[in-house]
Amino acid sequence: MGTKGRGVHPVKASTAYKREHKADYGRERIRILYEDQDIIVIEKPSGMLSVPYPGSKARTALDVIEKILRGRGSWSKSHRPFTVHRLDRDTSGVMVFALSEAAQRKLVACWHDGNTRKVYRAVAENPAGFKGRQEGGQDARELPENGTIDQPLAENAYHVAYVPGREDERRSNAVRAVTHYRIIMRGPTHTLFELTLDTGKKNQIRAHLSFLGRPLAGDENYRARTDPFHRLALHARRLEFLHPMTGEKMSFEVPEDKSWLEYVEKGDSRPEIPVWKEEKHPRRREEGMPDSVPKPNRRVSAREKAHGSYTELASRAHRSSR
Repeated sequence: MGTKGRGVHPVKASTAYKREHKADYGRERIRILYEDQDIIVIEKPSGMLSVPYPGSKARTALDVIEKILRGRGSWSKSHRPFTVHRLDRDTSGVMVFALSEAAQRKLVACWHDGNTRKVYRAVAENPAGFKGRQEGGQDARELPENGTIDQPLAENAYHVAYVPGREDERRSNAVRAVTHYRIIMRGPTHTLFELTLDTGKKNQIRAHLSFLGRPLAGDENYRARTDPFHRLALHARRLEFLHPMTGEKMSFEVPEDKSWLEYVEKGDSRPEIPVWKEEKHPRRREEGMPDSVPKPNRRVSAREKAHGSYTELASRAHRSSR
């Protein structure tokens, strides 16, 4: 699956694929939506880290903004980008950075006071075998048009969030997480969701929808069966907050790619096998090889065991909560 060795993290199959096939890999560009003396609002592309993390040398949105300010000659210790919130590397969408420590403090306080609203769009897989509305009634696995997922989140050994079972919840570092959803479109194989968060926990949307048996398309961490866009199908569409200095209500919106709605409406009954499953099932859909056939004599890595553990825990938790 990737490079192994002391102190070297294995490279995910989806990341290896992007390195080889994504034309702008490592050179993604931000788009500035708004800027004044106190804040800068951007559209972050999928594939770019929001901010650095220890040991990483990857280019980040924070780095790019700093480079822009230096290029203009307007960078200083008191006027530079400061982190307010984060988006996952493979999540695209609207972000705000403060341009002073004072603005950062006020924006972070705004986050904690509930004066910020973040709206996401996501393409999620329907449960296996589920084809949407069934003639003559409603399928038991069909979600209502609107709803709330109020389930705690814990992290596994690889710092990936999951919904723990009741017993595991008492033993783990589980924290409360609340996600509100609205269904924009139901398709034969996928659903387009709009989501807002009461809490901003790591991997919250991804873990909550996976808990419902609806992992996001393109999500290797949560064992998605499809990867139609060769990226995680999660987009931060709208961001609303109070300006840290003027108190003015600010609102910014960038729609997700129109191909998402088209894909959901049409459906994908015979999707290509995602790159992270090709090692198990190297033959493509044209050969008619079912996804359930394992590759003989294949060793399961410790990473896969850990992922399998939290996926099973989430599945048990979902069954026990019914």
